[in-house]
Amino acid sequence: MLRLLIVEDDPRLGPIMRDVLAANWDVELVTSAEEAERLATVTPFDVMIVDRGLPGLRGEQWVRDLRRRRVQTPVLILTALGELHDRVEGLDAGANDYLVKPFEFEELNARLRALTRRYDGAGPRYDIGGWEFSPEDQRIESPYEGSVALTSTETALLTVLAAEPGRTFSREELLGRVFAQGESETTVETYVHYLRRKTDKDLIETVRGRGYRLGRLA
Repeated sequence: MLRLLIVEDDPRLGPIMRDVLAANWDVELVTSAEEAERLATVTPFDVMIVDRGLPGLRGEQWVRDLRRRRVQTPVLILTALGELHDRVEGLDAGANDYLVKPFEFEELNARLRALTRRYDGAGPRYDIGGWEFSPEDQRIESPYEGSVALTSTETALLTVLAAEPGRTFSREELLGRVFAQGESETTVETYVHYLRRKTDKDLIETVRGRGYRLGRLA
């Protein structure tokens, strides 16, 4: 089993998560960022679930600290806050995915599987200026720091751009091809921002007045 660290201070939810997820993961549960820090320094984990509203050092700040130290373990932030600016703050801190409470364990398990999926040789791969993107794997290999996990939406957006690298896609077209009905064009801009923050600011190029295309990285 892959090793999962849960950082959750809720005295009811934490043990429930540990017991349910233990069917598929080798789970460790702690209740603070400080405990997680001590454990993570001696035990390697494949993925982490971190509650945003931890006591003391908040979850997103701890994730930010991890990324500053070049720790690339995939992180899913769990929170009761579901507004767009809350999601942006968590992902900007370095999280790979974001799930709002209450949630279904089936979805949580699926998101964890996506974050830890390893490339098995199936499906296309795209070379993007030294970055190697594997949609099947939901990861992009950095030329500097190793593998970066992507969410399913980030993967879908980058796949559309990578499949036709010379083409400029309007925000409206990307919205229709990638996102759920009812989302606005601002959502496209938000996910382009996510991808740039996780990879390279030039990975996706803005074509003024027209939309986005794959960047021409040196």
